[in-house]
Amino acid sequence: MAEKFLFKFPEKFLWGASTSSHQVEGFNYNNWTEWEKNNAYKLSFNAKNYYQKWQQENFKEMFSPQNYVSGKSTDHYHKFELDFKLAKELGHNSTRFSIEWSRIEPEEGKFNQKEINHYKQVIELLEKLNLEPFVTIWHWTLPIWFESLGGFENSKNIFYFKRYVEKIVKNIGKNVKFWITINEPEIYSMMSYLEGKWPPQKKNIFKYLKVFHNLIFAHKETYKIIKKINPKAQIGIAKNNIYFESYKNKLANLILKKLADWWWNNYFLNKIQNYQDFIGLNHYFHNRINYGFNKNENKIVSDLGWEVLPESIYYVLKDLKKFNKPIYITENGLADAQDKKRIWFIFETLKNIYKALNEGVDIKGYFHWALIDNFEWSDGFWPRFGLIEINYENLNRNIRLSALFYKEICLNNGITYDMLEKYKNPINL
Repeated sequence: MAEKFLFKFPEKFLWGASTSSHQVEGFNYNNWTEWEKNNAYKLSFNAKNYYQKWQQENFKEMFSPQNYVSGKSTDHYHKFELDFKLAKELGHNSTRFSIEWSRIEPEEGKFNQKEINHYKQVIELLEKLNLEPFVTIWHWTLPIWFESLGGFENSKNIFYFKRYVEKIVKNIGKNVKFWITINEPEIYSMMSYLEGKWPPQKKNIFKYLKVFHNLIFAHKETYKIIKKINPKAQIGIAKNNIYFESYKNKLANLILKKLADWWWNNYFLNKIQNYQDFIGLNHYFHNRINYGFNKNENKIVSDLGWEVLPESIYYVLKDLKKFNKPIYITENGLADAQDKKRIWFIFETLKNIYKALNEGVDIKGYFHWALIDNFEWSDGFWPRFGLIEINYENLNRNIRLSALFYKEICLNNGITYDMLEKYKNPINL
């Protein structure tokens, strides 16, 4: 008897989950590892002022300096075969991961063939498992030597980034179809240069604008390099877009929304319009504007205190339609250590993605963030985003119930009524 679908996605839709090198590999040596060592104590001490009381009570590890040092992380560097085999067993047909520049080029101009071979082995495994790789070239961390030269503050340094890109694409990219040049350029430039919270902690609006525009130039240049090596390659960025809601469409709110959309959501994409084959969408945030920003109701929040509003992705996807590019949702998820909201979140999110699909938005795939629990930058290890839980004491992997729900979606390429009955309590229909 044929299963009855509540909604079914297009054929060849890609289903998977994402990781990033520094957050999962372990034992890296880059600008973040140095920053962690220098700031771990301060971050743990300031946790009592930064996080809400309910978070402090539920996640006491935030008061330990060790929480903020990536160290061995999940040891994905050595356990990548295990992790990607688990992804395959969970029904995924694709995966997104990133390459660690500091491993490839630990010293300026000196490339490490052993590490190049490591990522070649990763690609070969994914081919063997029939997992379509989406390879992120740069996910925020920098080699120490590159940061010492000024990083992306100096447009001349883009030469080094281009050289790195050419090296990895020529050496590991033979069978890679999808490349993501840069992960969330707007988040990186904001956190590191506008707010000054992340390395190199240079709070300066002029440096922020300079870095932001240098990343636009870096993407364009690397796009040309990859296309020259492989004209058939599909290239994009992973762009963090926010649903800015104009509350009751009051004039002041509409004006603020228009400005926010112009700068945050559209500016970078407009600048690279002729240098992208697809848009990678990272989506986490809704921002209600009511005579000012961040006026959210926060009826449901994640462990990080971020509002969880699954329908917001529909509005972001609809807004991206104007770019006339295929869209792959390259990150979307929530911190939920107890796995109490993730099934509901996945269901509601995919319902809204399906709605956008039916209204003509060209969506080709969905990658949940994240495949496994990982190191969440300046928040450390306590936020849990993974479909697979990591025991950081022994590094055992534990499949969460939400991963099994997502598995059925991947294998069915949609959601059936039987699945709703099976998971009706977590979905809370």
